[in-house]
Amino acid sequence: MATHKLTREQLITEIKKSGTQKIKVAITDIDGIMRGKYIHVDKFLSALDGGFGFCNVVFGWDSADVCYDHVKFTGWHTGYPDSEARIDEGTYRTIPWDDHTPLFLGDFGDADGQGLAVCPRQLLKRVIKKGRDMGFSAMCGIELEFFNFQETPQSLNDKGFRNLQSLTPGMFGYSLLRSSYGQPYFKTLMDEMSEFGVPLEGLHTETGPGVYEAGIYVADALEAADRGVLFKTAAKEIGYRFGVIPTFMARWNTELPGSSGHIHQSLWNADGTASAFYDANDPHNMSEVFRQYMAGLIHCLPQILPMLAPNVNSYKRLVEGFWAPTTVTWGVDNRTASLRVIRGSQKSTRVEGRIGGADINPYLAVAAYLAAGLYGIENKLELKADPVSGNAYEVTDAPRLANNLRDSAQLMQDSAIAKELFGDEFVEHFTTTRFWEWKQAGQVVTDWELKRYFEII
Repeated sequence: MATHKLTREQLITEIKKSGTQKIKVAITDIDGIMRGKYIHVDKFLSALDGGFGFCNVVFGWDSADVCYDHVKFTGWHTGYPDSEARIDEGTYRTIPWDDHTPLFLGDFGDADGQGLAVCPRQLLKRVIKKGRDMGFSAMCGIELEFFNFQETPQSLNDKGFRNLQSLTPGMFGYSLLRSSYGQPYFKTLMDEMSEFGVPLEGLHTETGPGVYEAGIYVADALEAADRGVLFKTAAKEIGYRFGVIPTFMARWNTELPGSSGHIHQSLWNADGTASAFYDANDPHNMSEVFRQYMAGLIHCLPQILPMLAPNVNSYKRLVEGFWAPTTVTWGVDNRTASLRVIRGSQKSTRVEGRIGGADINPYLAVAAYLAAGLYGIENKLELKADPVSGNAYEVTDAPRLANNLRDSAQLMQDSAIAKELFGDEFVEHFTTTRFWEWKQAGQVVTDWELKRYFEII
């Protein structure tokens, strides 16, 4: 069994009976990258009560382990001390491809339940609690697209990330033929993800060479985000066994569509027995709560866009004609809109957020959507915009999304709504890290510049 919901006593008994001498523990940094380590079983058992120290540099450096220069939370000025990481016992699962070693997720907080303001998982917990205080439970399902290459970490570096060999050639979406070609890897993703407690509702090829889309089964908002983070790392670890490297970059190739990170969302009553989004008497089956939620998304999302498009590369995907939105529009079962309302039964009525790419930090992306929607409900916002029928790229009067990370981060840093939703400390820290990303990219001489200017200027 890969996932368990056990009491503390049952958990300790199972761990001891397994005979394991090591436990893998992991947290997620600001970029959505899992950081972790193996610890001895005895240290793990003592950490269940008191937590354990984890160097807070994980919130003080970027994805390349280069330290930020101007974040207040940590840096050379603080000496990079430990912060208290606490294990979430409910995340217990075993890793099928690692001799069934137990794995636990954690986040940063203290014994009094005070979470670290800059911790993405803690931020999502606070948003979920806000919803519960309003009488709602949130359900989410994450879909991720990812390109796959017949490469290794060494070959990627030796080739300078150029002239890479795709797992399969050509544009062949929903192809049974192509999934059969990569059948051992494809099958193992399905089977071992399920055993790992990250069950897939579907897995199919998408439009592009070697690209798959994985639909992860719906779950409560925190579990859904956990599964999103775990899937991205697990796919890479499984891929290693088959000589395959997956990438979740938003867009890796100028000539090809990007990779999406769509998030399906619905609100239910506090005990999860009735949908708060469904109204059988509405033409689109949308309740007043659902309409207010949608109004909140439209109102807030442009101001918190970096939580959905966190990297310089994210904005290479948000261009017209490549299956990604450039404005905040909504439509009923319309995949050209940024918010796709799916009309169905009480069980299936929901909204699909289509703004984010596969490079999302799932904790921050889920938090962004939920917080924006709850804002609309709390403030009883009216859904004034009509649903788009047809090509949403042709809509000219909808709120536009920023087209680069710098402008997006500046808008969020200046936004009173962002600070109301997520707190001053998180907004300041997160946007400062995004300005860092923009600065790093601006200093790089690209292939495009060399080809354009080297000879003729």
